[in-house]
Amino acid sequence: MKIAVLLSGGVDSSVALTLLHLAGHDVTAFYIKIWLEDELSFLGQCPWEEDLKYARAVCSQWNIPLEIVSLQREYYQNVVAYALEELKRGHTPSPDIFCNLHIKFGTFYERIDPSFVKVASGHYARIQEHDDHVLLQTCPDQVKDQTYFLSHLCQKQMQRILFPIGEFTKPQVRELATKYNLATKDRKDSQGICFLGKIKYNVFIKHHLGEKKGPIIEKETQKKLGEHHGYWYHTIGQREGLGLSGGPWYVVAKDIANNIIYVSRQFEKTQRAQDSFYVADFNWIYQPLSETANLRVKVRHGPQFYEAKLVQDNLGHRVILTKEKDAGIAPGQFTVFYQDDICLGCAKIVEPMDNSNA
Repeated sequence: MKIAVLLSGGVDSSVALTLLHLAGHDVTAFYIKIWLEDELSFLGQCPWEEDLKYARAVCSQWNIPLEIVSLQREYYQNVVAYALEELKRGHTPSPDIFCNLHIKFGTFYERIDPSFVKVASGHYARIQEHDDHVLLQTCPDQVKDQTYFLSHLCQKQMQRILFPIGEFTKPQVRELATKYNLATKDRKDSQGICFLGKIKYNVFIKHHLGEKKGPIIEKETQKKLGEHHGYWYHTIGQREGLGLSGGPWYVVAKDIANNIIYVSRQFEKTQRAQDSFYVADFNWIYQPLSETANLRVKVRHGPQFYEAKLVQDNLGHRVILTKEKDAGIAPGQFTVFYQDDICLGCAKIVEPMDNSNA
């Protein structure tokens, strides 16, 4: 089978490439150059040259061709611009979801030769194949599972994807990299948002959105405690980076129109947490979910699932967490729906509710 492998220069994609090659497939590796890596390299250390060094070393070991595909303009238009617009609206963006949707399994599909039957990546997820459709399944390593970031894909995209390391845990992937003596075997995992590389998030935001000082106000007393540099630097539930003494302080609300950040230290986590919020802009990977179905949800990437139900009222679709609450729910985040270990799709959080209204 002729397979295009997305190679990032990290250990996960290196092991994915190796497994497909050793299984006898006709593989070609592709490194995607993204928009930020050239234009904003002055903001911080740009990783793409180092990434390519590792990618070339792995390809050289197995004598696999490596091609570089520039999707910088597409990255800006579909991922970076989206993130900036969400921040200006006071929302919490999820750019990695749109990276997978529009770039890795979107524009990249259109750029490569159609003779490539499948596109493989180093994502921690599994594909469950059926006669007329495929499903997205979580991987055994719940900490590393990346179905949250893949939840916006459609059935057409899913049918062309391979996840060669989806059955493994991270330690097992490291063991395989050591077994095959890959150049990436000891390389640390990348951290942070997909398009930033080693550039700090706040530095990126400042470059594009600048600063706009405003008050930090204690929610209960309405007392001004300090100043912030712009509401777009802060998200609900945030604890770090406020520069306040006498904490811990948490961001509990934002007044976008007046550029005010509200914080609190009096409420316990369970008191500030939400158990109900509205969602919109659904994406279903295979079939729409019945609103009466019992399900599990994630409100961010990570191992935490919540038992939940989806209902509809006169204000729209509402997710109700049936057993636990979450303190970090914010507009712009995505809720991802699951039944058992199958990822069904996602929806955007549009209006977290007060507990009194739940």
